[in-house]
Amino acid sequence: MEPTKLSDTDTEKVSHIDIDDNSDTGHDLGHELLDALALEDHSDMVTALESLHPADFSDQLEELTAEEREELVRRVPELISGEILAELEDEVVETILPLIPAEQLATALKTIDNDDATQIVEEMEDAQREDVLDALEPFDRAALEASLAFDDETIGRLMQREFVAAPTFWTVGDTIDHMRTTGEELPELFFNIYIVDTAFKPIGYIPVSKLMRFERPVTLESVMDEIIVTIPQDMDQEEAAYLFEKYNLISAPVVDPDGRLVGMMTVDDIIEIIQDENKEDILALAGVSDAGLTDTALTTVKSRAPWLFVNLITAVLASLVIAQFDYAISEIVALAVLMPIVASMGGNAGTQALAVAVRALTERDLTSRTAWRAIRREALAALFIGIIFAVVLAIIAFLWFGDTQLAMVAFVAMIINHVFAGIAGVSVPLILKHYGADPAVASSVFVTTVTDVVGFFAFLGFAAAMLL
Repeated sequence: MEPTKLSDTDTEKVSHIDIDDNSDTGHDLGHELLDALALEDHSDMVTALESLHPADFSDQLEELTAEEREELVRRVPELISGEILAELEDEVVETILPLIPAEQLATALKTIDNDDATQIVEEMEDAQREDVLDALEPFDRAALEASLAFDDETIGRLMQREFVAAPTFWTVGDTIDHMRTTGEELPELFFNIYIVDTAFKPIGYIPVSKLMRFERPVTLESVMDEIIVTIPQDMDQEEAAYLFEKYNLISAPVVDPDGRLVGMMTVDDIIEIIQDENKEDILALAGVSDAGLTDTALTTVKSRAPWLFVNLITAVLASLVIAQFDYAISEIVALAVLMPIVASMGGNAGTQALAVAVRALTERDLTSRTAWRAIRREALAALFIGIIFAVVLAIIAFLWFGDTQLAMVAFVAMIINHVFAGIAGVSVPLILKHYGADPAVASSVFVTTVTDVVGFFAFLGFAAAMLL
């Protein structure tokens, strides 16, 4: 087969694509929005901005101040399309929605898929939402209300309600003709055509790329692939993302409790879910929430202070352990120098084990069946690592203070704290998961408490027994 050649028209299109090698994204965003704000003429602003890609437009819009965004939306509201709203961060969407007329928002929602429209509508105030829904066609309004009826972060809220389905007796030609005649009603992006039975339950699918390889008289039933995975509409988005990753799916049908086809999920939506879930877990491990572009200092304080208060309580608990050995510290000042090292090393080891465990829980690699194996692995790894750094700390302690017994105390305490840190790093998130708590949110506090308490108790306890 000869390689595909570019026509003159294609070559001309390619020549207009500018790639900036010094940019991480391969495209220099520039400051078109700021430049447009300096223009006085309305038509000049429209001309300057209408060629921007929605993703680039939204990126620059997020970088503007609240006052600049308000001025831009007020002067050229017609440029705020559904595609741009779908690209914006939720907190930015929330701030600019009140500036856009309900009729314009209704028109914008018609141009994007149902799942994106749902995410925009849920950011509206109740009064504006009613105005926008009233301005929609009855069919579009019913679809949005059906999505909003589901809980947040469930597939029913996030799925696309537009999909392509066909009965088993249709031929390839029937399917192609149907898609051509209903082109405007088709989803903007779809990969599979779902084959349904008389009860509208999905029994198979055929990728569009596979469909185009067969002659028109071939029936869909004879060439379809069997459905491997169907997603219940009330499934949590994280569970759905796991299924996509496990079975390497590009799209999957969504079914109601009776098994009837009601929508589909595509990989582009799943990627967004995975990114959101990963970001949420990373922030939760640190006990913080995402600081959005519109968040104030007071909002940030409210979100972070509660977990810092919990950390304060656990720090007091560790200090109570130290207080039980104040007589030993007053006799041997070197203990005050070395004990933070033991606790800090144990804390870092526990954090490493915790990060691996939380990720394994998310990937379903850490389960009740594999729990003991994981705990044993981390305990052994922590033992070996503890021995390595116990030797290092013992040498440092001996060279620093010239006391063999003190070096031995540091050696033993370091090993004990590392082993407990490894065990806690795996077992704490498993226990929290078992009792229905989010391991990513609460685990770090408990693991840190274990390593601090065990580290101080082991070090000071051995010191009191051996040196006094």
